[in-house]
Amino acid sequence: METILKIRNLTVEVEGKAILRNLDLDIAKNQNLILFGPNGSGKSTLIGAIMGFENYKVTSGTIEFSGKNIIGLTPDQRARLGIGVMFQHPPKIRGIQLKQFIELLSDKSNNSKEKDSLVETLNLSYLLDRDLNVDLSGGEIKRSELFQVLVQRPKLLLLDEPESGVDLENIALMGKALNSYLKRHKLSALIISHTGYILEYIKTKYACVMLEGKVCCHDNPTKIFSEIKSVGYERCKDCRCRSGIKK
Repeated sequence: METILKIRNLTVEVEGKAILRNLDLDIAKNQNLILFGPNGSGKSTLIGAIMGFENYKVTSGTIEFSGKNIIGLTPDQRARLGIGVMFQHPPKIRGIQLKQFIELLSDKSNNSKEKDSLVETLNLSYLLDRDLNVDLSGGEIKRSELFQVLVQRPKLLLLDEPESGVDLENIALMGKALNSYLKRHKLSALIISHTGYILEYIKTKYACVMLEGKVCCHDNPTKIFSEIKSVGYERCKDCRCRSGIKK
């Protein structure tokens, strides 16, 4: 399969401390990868490094997107290349309505019919005239955030714990919309999950675990999550593929 994201020997520091250590990761085109891992293992740091956010200092290694080394590019340059991110804790922006922000974000290939369909699927019509994420519930913010990243139609979606702080009803709305969109447009996604609820809606054969800044235990997501629920992450520490991803 053709690779859309290729990371090799990536080491990333945050405030002088190495969080990711010689990390390797591949994501193919039209592939969804679920990433599990305990708190503090480096999952959000990985997304920050891929997007080029400040405070995430790459000290060694490469990040290639669609065959191009993107280290050194700014976040907006990476976004223009086709990388979209759904934040775990998005900012609140007063004075900008959701519908105004969507017009700024929309890819030229997006038509109004498709956007209207997403608004209906994600139950967002009553939020279009509201200021961005201001005075909204956790579920409303996450649905709005997913809408914002999908209308950009990136080639690669980075979703940082989309289920975090969200009830099951909202997870169902987001899961169905995301799964449909990924299939229809043949996009790739890296989805960080802590609860595993997203597995009910995103059907993929691929998952791995991050421990202490490295990726290991590449296997079926349902199998991995079942073992995590049973014995925690202890067994992953002894995984034979600790140093990388076993294809």
